[in-house]
Amino acid sequence: MKRAIFAGGCFWCLVQPFETYPGVCSVLSGYTGGHVANPSYEEVCSGKTGHTEAVEIIYDESKVSYQELLEIYWAQTDPTDAFGQFQDRGDNYRPIIFYENAKQKELAEASKAKLQASGRFDDPIVTQIEPAQPFYPAEDYHQQFYKKDPLRYTISSGLRHKFIEEHWKD
Repeated sequence: MKRAIFAGGCFWCLVQPFETYPGVCSVLSGYTGGHVANPSYEEVCSGKTGHTEAVEIIYDESKVSYQELLEIYWAQTDPTDAFGQFQDRGDNYRPIIFYENAKQKELAEASKAKLQASGRFDDPIVTQIEPAQPFYPAEDYHQQFYKKDPLRYTISSGLRHKFIEEHWKD
């Protein structure tokens, strides 16, 4: 099994697109990239821990490649917005690909360059690519949120889905 970590706004919205993909074994919402061990949701939201909301994906490389996961990731985000995603604003919602090793870094950088060169967006691709740091699982009520509270999930992900429809329909 391999691991991928992606941040792209509210972690609630990143679980379902990965979880339903063949070869993905688990998707965990959590926090990474900060300087406080085992932060709580409230601490992360305060902006004082340096963490961002992210998802940890455990996947079977024989069934899904890291490259495929990157393609799913890009299509869930606005890669031109460095200050959050959609209605979620601030450092704890910034888009970041956290790489585990040199190969993941190489693939992430190549996919970012390819997206920039595609002309899909007028603005530059600003998603950061950074080394993986400790990942702390979020509280249980955040896990599988799209299943636990489908109405609230749908409402909270409305702007994201509209953006995806407009920019990623192909």
